[in-house]
Amino acid sequence: MRDYECARHEMVERQLARRGIKDARVLSAMRQVPREAFVAEGFEEFAYEDAALPIAEGQTISQPFIVARMAEAAELERVNNVLEVGVGSGYTSAVLSHLTSRVSAIERHAALAKKAMERLSALGRNNVEIRTGDGTKGWPAKAPFDAIIVSAAGPTIPMALKEQLAIGGRLVIPVGHENGPQRLLRIKRIDDNRYDAEDLGGVMFVPLIGDEGAQRPQSSG
Repeated sequence: MRDYECARHEMVERQLARRGIKDARVLSAMRQVPREAFVAEGFEEFAYEDAALPIAEGQTISQPFIVARMAEAAELERVNNVLEVGVGSGYTSAVLSHLTSRVSAIERHAALAKKAMERLSALGRNNVEIRTGDGTKGWPAKAPFDAIIVSAAGPTIPMALKEQLAIGGRLVIPVGHENGPQRLLRIKRIDDNRYDAEDLGGVMFVPLIGDEGAQRPQSSG
């Protein structure tokens, strides 16, 4: 059996620290979360390669560097209230749970949400709450958020997410089209009506589905 703990520490040093991730808390969180527990069965041996991997429902688990990059960009503190949009396997939720006091997370696929919650519970990550729904609408009952991380790309930034940021809050989101260029943006809320945007570089994510996303969800009726 592969020594996953050794591989995890090697991944953090080689793929994250050497490539510019400097936040010590983020690096520590990445060392603590067993990525092999979040990949699809049969992909465990690839868990610590710096690559996105397929999961159920046509979705992917993001590459470790991107997870760390987004967490670092969100500038998280232990007391922060954080929203994650696009739970997928639950891996990013697990990393965030080590960095902040409360993670509220939204996943549009009920099966993925259920499986992610099972994985998180098995690891004792009890400060994460997941619900199924349209992530582009955010989670108004849990707002305002000190940080919002979106793990899917839409053509524009959903207004609901911007409005649910606390003053001084950070929204980290990929913006662009599924088969075109995408940019990772960090949006900081300056006051009630002003936001500052920073381009963090090119990325590639699955499309953000929802009323304010790349596509509207298909009706089940």
